[in-house]
Amino acid sequence: MEILSEIGQDSVAKVYIGRTSEGNIVEFVESIPTGDISEKWVLVISSLNGCPVGCKMCDAGFFYRGKLSYREIMEQIEYPIHRRFGDKKPDTRKFKVQFARMGEPSFNPAVIDAINNLGDIYENFYPSLSTVAPIGTKRFFEKLLKVKKEKYPERFQLQFSIHTTEEKQRDEIIPVKKWNFKEIAEYGRRFYDEGGKKITLNFALAAENVVDADKLRRFFSPEYFLVKITPLNPTVSAMKNSLTNDVDPVSGVPNKHRDFVERLKEYGYDVIISIGDLRENKIGSNCGMYILRFLKERPKIAESYTFVRDIKLEIVEK
Repeated sequence: MEILSEIGQDSVAKVYIGRTSEGNIVEFVESIPTGDISEKWVLVISSLNGCPVGCKMCDAGFFYRGKLSYREIMEQIEYPIHRRFGDKKPDTRKFKVQFARMGEPSFNPAVIDAINNLGDIYENFYPSLSTVAPIGTKRFFEKLLKVKKEKYPERFQLQFSIHTTEEKQRDEIIPVKKWNFKEIAEYGRRFYDEGGKKITLNFALAAENVVDADKLRRFFSPEYFLVKITPLNPTVSAMKNSLTNDVDPVSGVPNKHRDFVERLKEYGYDVIISIGDLRENKIGSNCGMYILRFLKERPKIAESYTFVRDIKLEIVEK
C-alpha cells in the first residue's frame, strides 16, 4: 500500500488515501471512538473502488471502477496495524473492522473471505458490515450468514441502511433495487443469535426524510432489531441534494423527528443516537469522503475517473 494522502489526528481518527498493490486508489479510516485505543480501535475500509449505488447522502457514488480484491481489502487493514503496532497484533480489547466506507460490500465476495480469515488471525476481531441489501446478492448473504453462525455468533454487527419508512422516498435516497422491509426482517431474524448483537436499522436522519415508528414496528421486532440514529454528515452529496441534518450535533436530539425517537423507545426499541467526536466532521472520517478532496488536489488522477454523477470538484472545500 502506497499512502498518497492522509488527514486527521492520531488520538481521534485518520483518513488515508492509498494506492493498492494492484493500482487502485482507495479510502480507509482508523479511529479511536472511546479515546482509549487499548479499549477499542476501529478500522473502516472500502470494498469497492467507488460505488455504483449513488445514495443521496454518500459521496462514494460519484464514480465506480470495480471490486477490490481480497489482497486490496487486507492491505487497508494491514497498513494501519503496522503503523500503530509494528509487527505485533493490535493491542486493544476490541479490534473492530467495519466494511462501510466506499462501496456496497455485498457486491464483493472477497469481503466474506476477509471476514472469515480475520477471525483466524486476530482473536480480538469484531466484524461489522453496513448494507443497503441490493437485489441479486442472495448468495453473498447466505455465505455471510454461514460464516457468522460458525465464527461470530455473539460479536457480529450487521447494519441495514433504512433512512426513511416511506418506500418511494427510500427508492429515491437509495436508487438501486433492494430488499423490502419484509425481506430485511426475515433475514435479520435468521442472522440474530441469542446473546449476540441485535441487527441495526440505521437512519441518517435528514429533516426531509419521512419516518414512522408504527410502520417500523409492523416489520421489525425490538427483540431482534435496534435503531441507530446518526446525523446527516456534511458530504458533497447531501449539500447537492439539499438534505438537511435533523440531529443536533451536541445534544443528539432530533429537531423535526423528536417524536419518532420517543415513540421508538415507547415500543421497546434500543435507540442509539450516534454522534461521535465532532472533530471527525472536520477530518472527514465519519463519512465525509476525503477522496473527493484528494481528487480535487490531484487533477491528473481525477482526469482518469469517469464521474457518474453531476459534480464539480471545485465545490469541495478543505
